Amino acid sequence: AGFIKSPLSQKRLTQDSVELYCEAIGNPIPEIQWWFEGNDPNETYAQLWDGARQDRVKINATYNLHSTSTIYIANLTSDDSGMYECRASNDPDRNHLSKSPKVKWIRSQANVFVIERPDIKAQVTEASGKLVLTCNMSGTYTNINGHEWVHGDKVLHKDETDSAFTTYTIEGKMEEHSGMYECVYKTSPEIRGQVNISVAPQVMAYKKSEHGNEGDTGVLTCKNPSFPPVTTWTWYKTGQGDLKNASGRYIIKSSGNKTELRILKLNIEEDTGDYSCNATNSYGSGDATVNLRVRSRLAALWPFLGIVAEVLVLVTIIFIYEKRRKPDEVPDDDDGGSAPLKSNATNHKDKNVRQRNAN
Repeated sequence: AGFIKSPLSQKRLTQDSVELYCEAIGNPIPEIQWWFEGNDPNETYAQLWDGARQDRVKINATYNLHSTSTIYIANLTSDDSGMYECRASNDPDRNHLSKSPKVKWIRSQANVFVIERPDIKAQVTEASGKLVLTCNMSGTYTNINGHEWVHGDKVLHKDETDSAFTTYTIEGKMEEHSGMYECVYKTSPEIRGQVNISVAPQVMAYKKSEHGNEGDTGVLTCKNPSFPPVTTWTWYKTGQGDLKNASGRYIIKSSGNKTELRILKLNIEEDTGDYSCNATNSYGSGDATVNLRVRSRLAALWPFLGIVAEVLVLVTIIFIYEKRRKPDEVPDDDDGGSAPLKSNATNHKDKNVRQRNAN
């Protein structure tokens, strides 16, 4: 057996996670085991298994052409610091209780250093139409090579100062910029603090006015783009109240910052009106209104019937005009008797001439 990939030493903060990877090859395919030795001088190597350390350890292994194994440790503590050893062997007697294996286990080691996470005091203040986000890391932490401010996947600001204090300013109100922001200290490993701009739900309707045909299913939708997420959604109809306990024609589906109201078999008289979606989180509540108009099933035919009527009227006008129009004069070229008349006149002239000569 031999290693083709070995685990790499890493630095991590408490409460973080770490993943080590090992890959071995041989014939027959070797078995892989994980062992650990802590930093305590009296501590010896102990084998790790899937589910160890109160189920914080997860080991995944595959044996297909060669062996691969990954160990994952969640929610790290300072006791997780130490030497992690990947062992591989394909000797048939490797796990025998009395026989010694002919081929010893080959080993590859990696150190994991778990550093105590420093405390970061984060806050946001609002003044003069601006939001000021600050992070201040307590204690002394060397080798700070800069800072970044991040919102989602977007880097908003970066610098190369080595201060434990960092700040970022946003133009606008809290309702316009709510969300989760992170201050990132460029250290090894990176240290992150979290600043939350939290507001009551700023509810918006996808469409302020919806249309539906009688007998179809109507769909009304609302969303909340603000932070923190909505914990409770409620739908109301003007003059009817809460729709949760209404008839079975109303179906409400809500997940996180989105809610949807479906109305089955729309009725012109019962379902036309204003609907309100109300959202609640730990900072308050907000709502939006959607107006629903229900049309008759024949309403969709009226534009088509109008076009047909226009065509019929136009055809009728053209027909009447053609009937009443005067006939055109016959062109000269169509007068077939003109030529023969000239011929006859010539003949009579010749005849008269002959008669005069005769007398």
